[in-house]
Amino acid sequence: MQEIYLAGGCLWGVQEYLRHLPGVIFTEVGRANGTTQTLDGDYDGYTECVKTHFDPSIISLDMLITRYFEIIDPYSINKQGIDEGEKYRTGIYSKQAEHLVIAKQFINSREDSVKIAVEILPLSNYIKSAEEHQDRLQHYPDDYCHIPPATLHKYKQ
Repeated sequence: MQEIYLAGGCLWGVQEYLRHLPGVIFTEVGRANGTTQTLDGDYDGYTECVKTHFDPSIISLDMLITRYFEIIDPYSINKQGIDEGEKYRTGIYSKQAEHLVIAKQFINSREDSVKIAVEILPLSNYIKSAEEHQDRLQHYPDDYCHIPPATLHKYKQ
């Protein structure tokens, strides 16, 4: 099993989408690369993300990133859907340098690579979000989500 952190706007929808991908074993919503270890206080530079454990024998990181690109606007800076602000930026974060190399290669292989605004950085800090945000769309399926319903559950079985 491997671990990567994917930021794609509001974390509820990203978690709901990722949880249904074959090979994704575990998801948890949180905050990546902020400067504090608390959920309280002023904004500290974090981005909303989904901690994602996946089995690379079922889904390669390259395929996971391909699926992630189905739910984001990769050209948008600090905005996905109606959610706007630095915490809604897109990004791929990992503690493993190899993951970052694969993510950069994925983007560089695309014809539109110069327009892509997805941040690719080492994970420097992670904080799990409050319980009310975990599995939010499982508990409140009619809550707001920037991902269209047909895409959100495209891989649900």
